[in-house]
Amino acid sequence: MRLRVEFTTEPFDLEEAPAHALVAREVIETAELDAVDVGPFGNTAEGGADRVLGAVDALLRKALEAGATRVSLQVNVIGDEAGEGDR
Repeated sequence: MRLRVEFTTEPFDLEEAPAHALVAREVIETAELDAVDVGPFGNTAEGGADRVLGAVDALLRKALEAGATRVSLQVNVIGDEAGEGDR
């Protein structure tokens, strides 16, 4: 099964990216996911269910530890590619 995660962390800071946003982005960028797109107001990534769910767990824990007061996220099932499994 493939999943897509979309997330934002708060509070926002328009002057510079806060520590919680940087930590969350680092987790996603290093999680070996596909189609990673990070931006100032939202981030998305896709991958096998196990990798996406593991990355979501890590980003929630690390973003909250780094000062996030809210993490908004959405996870969607986007399909199952033959032979991919839950990578």
